[in-house]
Amino acid sequence: MELTRRDFVKYSIAAATYLTAGRSAVGQMMGGGGMMGGGMGGSTTIDPPAGAAFKDPVVMPNLSTMHGSVEVNVEAKISQININGTIADILTYNDCYPAPTIKVNKGDNLKVHFKNSLPMMGTNILGQHREMTNLHTHGLHVSPSGNSDNSMLMFMSGDTFDYEFDLMNQYPSTLNIYHPHVHKTVAEQYWGGMTGAIVVEDDIDILKGYETHLLILKDIALSGTEPEPYTSTMEYMHGKEGNTVMVNGIVNPVLGIKPGQVQRWRILNASNARFYKLSLENHTMYVVGTEGGLLDKPYPVPYILLSPGERVEVLVKASQATRNYKFLSLPYNRGCGSMGQKITLMTLSYKGSRVNDVIPSTIDPRAKRLNITPDKTERLVLSMGQGKGYINGITFTMENYFSIQSHLGTYEVWEIVNESGMDHPFHQHVNACQVLSITGGDSSYASLYMKAPAWKDVVIVPKMGSVKILVPVMDYDGMAMFHCHILEHEDIGMMGIWDIMGEM
Repeated sequence: MELTRRDFVKYSIAAATYLTAGRSAVGQMMGGGGMMGGGMGGSTTIDPPAGAAFKDPVVMPNLSTMHGSVEVNVEAKISQININGTIADILTYNDCYPAPTIKVNKGDNLKVHFKNSLPMMGTNILGQHREMTNLHTHGLHVSPSGNSDNSMLMFMSGDTFDYEFDLMNQYPSTLNIYHPHVHKTVAEQYWGGMTGAIVVEDDIDILKGYETHLLILKDIALSGTEPEPYTSTMEYMHGKEGNTVMVNGIVNPVLGIKPGQVQRWRILNASNARFYKLSLENHTMYVVGTEGGLLDKPYPVPYILLSPGERVEVLVKASQATRNYKFLSLPYNRGCGSMGQKITLMTLSYKGSRVNDVIPSTIDPRAKRLNITPDKTERLVLSMGQGKGYINGITFTMENYFSIQSHLGTYEVWEIVNESGMDHPFHQHVNACQVLSITGGDSSYASLYMKAPAWKDVVIVPKMGSVKILVPVMDYDGMAMFHCHILEHEDIGMMGIWDIMGEM
């Protein structure tokens, strides 16, 4: 009997699970019920006192001495981490929260020696083994097959594996993420702390002179000394929001800036479900980059909306009177009863002697919006109900899922329609896209991404709204995925398979 690509997905998942675990990892969805996730309800204000000095995440040591090669060890484990004064048992990579930053260049060969040191923890309420994990390099333009960005691989406690990522076709000047991607454990492991950044360095000099910082925004709630557990499918329906919101693991850190100085901030939303409407008190922010690289010029904005999994690069200039200013997340209604919160994320403190930095008028002249007639159009409808998420009426299981078949060297338009009462950040693996249109939602968000030459791998599909994206299908074939990046929604089935085949 001929093995179809659909059968290949089903059997490869089952085989990987059998080989690594020695038993089936397929679990059945339990019924709904229970309380809503944290952070729901009316708008509130969280304004903690100024905390410790700002610190960038630690940088992962490169074990290789060869030019063009980056080699790192990544170990998933439980570590004791100080969460705003409480020593908690947190899921980490390499004992760090957030995980160490991996720095690479376009063209590098990235080798990751991965080890799963999570202890045996039983099954979660979705029926999946809690210690089962793997590694997804969210945003990297690499192969989804073999020992590259292959989300079909699964590893049990004690397993080791060597990943290898060829960055020959990777876009420079990008901020990417590494995190787990085993269906039905993604949300729990990400919520517990297993996430870090991959920075692909610039190949142009325009921004290299500016002081640069990485801001990883992440929330958490503790139950005793552990991350608050998932106890009902209703928490998966809403998505978890924590009562402790941090930047690089610190509540309201203080970042110094000289009067007149321009700083470059790379910002990552590493929260499961929380949206951040970012605003710097009394200042304009200048957007200069998105998930897929730098823009043609700075785009001044009073605020920028950042959904889970989205990244943005901004320039900020210390152009006001010398004092402290709040870097805020303003209230935003992402739907389903959530009115958001006004949160002081960080304090920007003017210090030192005045300098005379300027915002450049041009960033990357290579950045262009594409004007291409697509080879075909796909329509994806996102919906929720009965404790599950759906794409085109299908909730993802190993036996049944919605799929898109594409051919290398083509361009496609995907129309993504949201029939639910909650925003969904839509993420596709392997290839970034450009936004053609957004109906509904935040008008500033739509305006920015419909006019800027921005490459995106996460796009907000507004509640009861829609988006159209232009998707190039380039360089790599194999089985990739697309899903909502409220990771609880991915775990309950709002995911599909992207079957990328060779050229026609």
